[in-house]
Amino acid sequence: MRIWTQPITIELLAAAHVGTAVAYLGIEFLEIGDDFIRARVPVDHRTVQPYGLLHGGVSVVLAETLGSCGAAFTAPAGHRAVGLDINANHLKGTTSGWVTGTTRPVHIGRTTQVWQIELTNDAGERTCVSRITMAVLTPKSPSSALPGN
Repeated sequence: MRIWTQPITIELLAAAHVGTAVAYLGIEFLEIGDDFIRARVPVDHRTVQPYGLLHGGVSVVLAETLGSCGAAFTAPAGHRAVGLDINANHLKGTTSGWVTGTTRPVHIGRTTQVWQIELTNDAGERTCVSRITMAVLTPKSPSSALPGN
């Protein structure tokens, strides 16, 4: 069953991240399925820590990007999805190639969403598992912008 409530394409996802950390780190959106989004990050000079391993924080950036995009495109039009909590378990280091992440929803509710993200290296080995909780914010009404509201 298709979960997206808004039009979603690789091009829309890429365009939304021009000039952001996602673009700087070289994250590429790869695929959108009926209930998942897939993207990857290169393991290179921008993304490694001093030991030459993919920086754990970069894994979390990839995970949060995927979960946030999933939440944004399943939320009702005009709503915003913002992160409340994220965790990550780093399972295996990666020193070259790409790390690919896939996100799928665990829960899509009216005011919160939970997304699971699995990251793998080029050999298909799991490198990190992450879970993000998102808040779904309703649009502010025009009257709430008035003084005193």
